Amino acid sequence: MRKVDLCLSSEGAEVILATSSDEKHPPESIIDGNPETFWTTTGMFPQEFIISFHKPVRIEKLVIQSYLVRTLRIEKSTSKEPVDFEQWIEREFTHTEGQLQNEIMACECSATYLRVIIISAFDHFASVHSISAEGVAISNLS
Repeated sequence: MRKVDLCLSSEGAEVILATSSDEKHPPESIIDGNPETFWTTTGMFPQEFIISFHKPVRIEKLVIQSYLVRTLRIEKSTSKEPVDFEQWIEREFTHTEGQLQNEIMACECSATYLRVIIISAFDHFASVHSISAEGVAISNLS
């Protein structure tokens, strides 16, 4: 099977929930594949967004590009609806003044949904520029 970026909207991924939204920086910017766009939080934490794959997938590597994120948790669900999330990854990020944070997480999992929670940030606002999940669609979650 061909490995693809499962988090791209062009691959069928969709942001189905975000706790904040700015019309200039909507949550869909996270998965649009455009390096010039991003989603921004609106000041209070935690903030989160949920990505639906609309099918079972196996993720082999996850890369998040963000700015000013301090603590991030990623939860996964294999349910048909966005419920029953289990903690998958939690990371403390390094502050990178004037540069994007590029966090690579090589942790394999199966999922139909990912919930990304920004627990804390280095400032009042933080941004997520992209999330990339290298992997494959699978026929079932066994």
